Amino acid sequence: MSKTRKTFAMLLALVTAVSVSACSADRGNEPAKEAKTASTDPAAPAGNPDEPGWKSDTKPITFDWYLNFSWFPNKWGVDPTSQYVTKKTGVNINFIVPAGNENEKLNTMIASGKLPDFITLGWYEDAVKKMIEGGMVLPLDELAKQYDPYFFKVTDPAKTTWYTQKDGHFYGYPNASSSPQDYKKYGENFVSNQTFMVRKDMYEALGKPDMRTPEGFLKALQAAKEKFPSVNGQPLIPLGLSEFGDTGNYSLFDANQNSSMLANFLAIPYEKDGKLYDRYTDPEFVKWLKTFRQANELGLLAKDIFIDKRPQMEEKIAQGRYFAMLFQRSDMANQNISLYQKDPNTAYIAIDGPANAKQDPPTLAGPGIAGWTVTLISKDVKDKARAIKFLSYLISEEGNKDLFLGEKGVSYDTIDGKDQFKPEALDLLNKDRSAFDKKYGSSHTFWMLMDTNMSLKWAPPSVDPIKQPEAWTRGKTKSFSQYDNIVPTGNSVEGIANTKIAQLWGKALPKLLLAKSDAEFDQLFDKFQKDRQAGGWEKVRAYQQKEFEANTQKIAQFAK
Repeated sequence: MSKTRKTFAMLLALVTAVSVSACSADRGNEPAKEAKTASTDPAAPAGNPDEPGWKSDTKPITFDWYLNFSWFPNKWGVDPTSQYVTKKTGVNINFIVPAGNENEKLNTMIASGKLPDFITLGWYEDAVKKMIEGGMVLPLDELAKQYDPYFFKVTDPAKTTWYTQKDGHFYGYPNASSSPQDYKKYGENFVSNQTFMVRKDMYEALGKPDMRTPEGFLKALQAAKEKFPSVNGQPLIPLGLSEFGDTGNYSLFDANQNSSMLANFLAIPYEKDGKLYDRYTDPEFVKWLKTFRQANELGLLAKDIFIDKRPQMEEKIAQGRYFAMLFQRSDMANQNISLYQKDPNTAYIAIDGPANAKQDPPTLAGPGIAGWTVTLISKDVKDKARAIKFLSYLISEEGNKDLFLGEKGVSYDTIDGKDQFKPEALDLLNKDRSAFDKKYGSSHTFWMLMDTNMSLKWAPPSVDPIKQPEAWTRGKTKSFSQYDNIVPTGNSVEGIANTKIAQLWGKALPKLLLAKSDAEFDQLFDKFQKDRQAGGWEKVRAYQQKEFEANTQKIAQFAK
């Protein structure tokens, strides 16, 4: 579980490293409403299961595609790669990206009863279940049977089974997903997105302090603030975290995702003896939350971290204003590349971060079968056949290669017998990801259906500043797939209870960090636990345990 997800929003440079983190939580309790299948069209030609369906019709068509990530900056059709795909398939894309709060935008669309042709969002989002239960999206298996049976040749049965609902249909397909078979095949290459990053020059100037213990952690933050009070005239921010939201903070604990980078750094188990463990009341976790509280008492938590959103954080990372960050490396990769280009010593590097009292190695979230996002097709889609055929193309090796390498002769060529980026394209990719996206549009600038395992065969070796943080996670990465999709969502009793509890946590977390004493922290934490108990916590846990056990059985079946 990881990743991601809201942060995670992860990603432009994640793809440079061809890795991603998965994130947690989603699965309904109630049977979905009767599936709205693709309407039977007797005149529709039966597809050839051995031939890519998109080749049968390449007339121009434009699909509206909603991406539930306000930070996504790219437009389709302005770069050679997307132009090449449109020329090849006939499909043009009009991306719709929320200007502000993603949930508000998506909920407004759902309430209107009409959705764009394609929808891509984190698999963990409550809206996935709402759209399925509301009959607003089409079952992909039915569309594929009717219009493009080739779809079943390019999709992974483990992934389609994972996303199959209680009505027997699956409505979304993931990107950046890794099944148990993928772990067997590619596992030694897997890395995590979860890192503790420090600014290299500052860290070395402080004598490379050990930040694994609460005492060492606070001492290093204090020393950084004293030695480097400002950066280019702006106050130093001693510690950076992911953004705070309605349900918590992914660096510390996001209740909606049931995910915590901090808990993974502390190697706190998800289960004990087959029973889900309440990681977030674990004494080690509470001790470190109190350490963050103490950091605030010492003036080491800047107010910025409680209010900044992704764009503000990216600006401050690019300015090198953070000393340390418990953060997803891909989410800061673009800015880190810029810092590195100006002066390698000002870039951020990964080091050993918070650890438990035994100083066990961290257990960082690697790729999971749930992936990062899922893509669905709306019941309002303007052309069902073209939509499922284009989805098949994007999922296929051909589509992944086109979107990773781009057009031959433009961004890549066959060099020394291998298809790889041209030297000038690779140079720009390593120096300025944003400029690369605009000039070439490849290396999964458009990541909606990227297969990060398939891409390994074309991926160039990582270079610093991407290489060092990526390598630091190798060997510390675990699959937490069995804990994905276990958070209840939607209008079930458990789903309503979980939403309420997650929001209670979202309100409690900043108060805990801003508490004036450990005694006040204890009072607030005790109140939260009582409130969640009254809010239906036992029902939520029973649901999660049942789904976790079902997931464990599924994964055992996939692994055979």
